[in-house]
Amino acid sequence: MSVPHTPARIFRGRVADQIVEDLREQILSGALPNGSRLPSERDLAASYDVSAPTIREAIRVLTAMGLVTTRNGSRATVNAQGDTMLAMSIASVVQVEKVGAREVLGLLGALHGYAAELAAEQASDEEIERLREAAEAISRTTDNEALAAALYQFFATMAEISHNPLLAALCRFITEMQIGLAVKLSGGEGGDFGQIARSLQPGRMRIVTAVATRDPAHAAQVIREYHLETIEKVRAGRQGEEEARSETGLSDALLSWLRANVGLGGQVASHRSTLS
Repeated sequence: MSVPHTPARIFRGRVADQIVEDLREQILSGALPNGSRLPSERDLAASYDVSAPTIREAIRVLTAMGLVTTRNGSRATVNAQGDTMLAMSIASVVQVEKVGAREVLGLLGALHGYAAELAAEQASDEEIERLREAAEAISRTTDNEALAAALYQFFATMAEISHNPLLAALCRFITEMQIGLAVKLSGGEGGDFGQIARSLQPGRMRIVTAVATRDPAHAAQVIREYHLETIEKVRAGRQGEEEARSETGLSDALLSWLRANVGLGGQVASHRSTLS
């Protein structure tokens, strides 16, 4: 596969950065489609008239940005997943700006409130029925791992039926963080995460009912109340030591989850496959 267009002229300075920007633009524009393989290092070096080490440096940066994946002995593959890029960006901002857990979870409540408003206005009857089915599926789970996945699916469905793709992407990742934090603070797979989550089932059904009544303001209020109740129950869970309940303890737990679950190269480990 050749580079789709004549490469941008490379000037003196950070040559690798210019190559990164050129390839990034081609990936984001779709000229290099998702799932396609980049040209070989030799072909890229010839196209840009640079050395192979310069190309390797550019590929490493693209990998760290979550735009391509690499395997030993294989050409880099375009893997531009919006959720992955967003997850890495949010995780970086949380860590660099020292954003606290309460701020993150408060943002999720606001985002879900907006998603509920839009869903009440725009979702079809069939989509609201899917939301109801997702809520009911939570009560049928038999273990904590399945429960975490079912919780995620419920909130992902609500975000999806808001018909706002950016809002949905934000909701999906911050929901991942909330569930990961809840699992961590309640003692992991063997803790009381399941007990806490199942006790909140009436609140989730109220959310569905509020969306179904087509009252945007009421739907937003119900889901914000649900989030406040969730935060308080997680804080007062089995790990009720003062350190775990404090703002510092909550934020440290959140940072620990981010470091363990969001990495370079688009590696975002989901609660759907692990409760660690």
